[in-house]
Amino acid sequence: MRPVALARAAASLLAIAVVAGCAAGPSEEQLRAEAQAELAALQARAAAARPPISLNSNVIQEAAVYLAYTRDMATLRGGFESPAEIQAALQRGAGYDARQVSRGLIAYAAILATQSPEFVTGVQTFARDRETRNAMVDRIVANPASASTLPGADAAAGLIIATLDEDIRRLREAADSVENDAYAIQADRRTSWARVHVSDREGRLASVRALSRPNLAPADEAARLSAAVQSGTGLGLASTDRRRSPPYPQSVENALALAALALLDGAGENARANTDALMFERQSLDCFESSKLNLFQCLAASRPQYEDMFCLGRHVVRDLGQCARGTALPAGQITVGAPTQTQVNAPTRSPVDQAAPRAVPITPTPLTTAPPPLATPSQTQSPSQSTTQRLNSGLAAPES
Repeated sequence: MRPVALARAAASLLAIAVVAGCAAGPSEEQLRAEAQAELAALQARAAAARPPISLNSNVIQEAAVYLAYTRDMATLRGGFESPAEIQAALQRGAGYDARQVSRGLIAYAAILATQSPEFVTGVQTFARDRETRNAMVDRIVANPASASTLPGADAAAGLIIATLDEDIRRLREAADSVENDAYAIQADRRTSWARVHVSDREGRLASVRALSRPNLAPADEAARLSAAVQSGTGLGLASTDRRRSPPYPQSVENALALAALALLDGAGENARANTDALMFERQSLDCFESSKLNLFQCLAASRPQYEDMFCLGRHVVRDLGQCARGTALPAGQITVGAPTQTQVNAPTRSPVDQAAPRAVPITPTPLTTAPPPLATPSQTQSPSQSTTQRLNSGLAAPES
């Protein structure tokens, strides 16, 4: 067959395939792929058309420190196999400055707000001319809460709260794992090392205190956050359309104001006084400082290795999430209904093979008694509470 004929045949086959494809219609996978490609193209065009955002390096650095630290703490799990592993985890957890973490929480929330297309578009409508932009910057500086009324603020607040809530959930899982292991390891005879007292307790406490200083931001994390501010993408955030209406917690208000200033060219290197003021929030700072003090007190009272595990889980990981929840998430509403009476059956005990008098059957239901509470090894010889339980209930342990 001649080349011309081959070309004509190929063209005919292609035309037939196209007609057949049109008749059958695109598959669901093809439609999904086309939609994803179109969305990616729209995002690329939006990022290219996005005006530069001014956010000074101090905000980026504080956010990077907060994010790196909280993500690291969320990876902690129980299952320690030696005192060295416990102490290494404790050194990781204690290495933060309360003021820096408090500031970083707001800085990170502000960066999250810049990832909301609705908020970015809404705020930048006030940046079309210099006079309007300057007036809005002055308004936000004078009254940061006014940023909560800007177009798209409800979408940005929803994104902040949803993202922080997920981070807090991960911290709670890590805290549960570490604390539960601190209790379980007491009854595990294979891990007698966990019941051995910590050597050089004073030196260990001094080293933990020395770690309570500001940290340098990881360069890669800071670069990723800086790029995300300019592009509006890159943080791997879950898509959410859940909007949150004001009023917002103070930390969220400050974050929205900080993000709005960045979008209006009012948070650059020459505006650090404004951004530093917005990163300060008293309730958040008090919570993180109290958490650090509780950690010191817990370690001062701790003696066995497993109690150091408890201090780590409770006053580092759990407190980190609790402080974020208390200062950046809306308070939950509790609805109390009418009281109802419920019947709770006493637990049944498994039969024990002992030379005891034979029980007389009782009809219709045999009387059962609740089993006595289980005691940990440290409670076997004495009815007094263990140090871990005293720490958990807020009581100080007696000095040896």
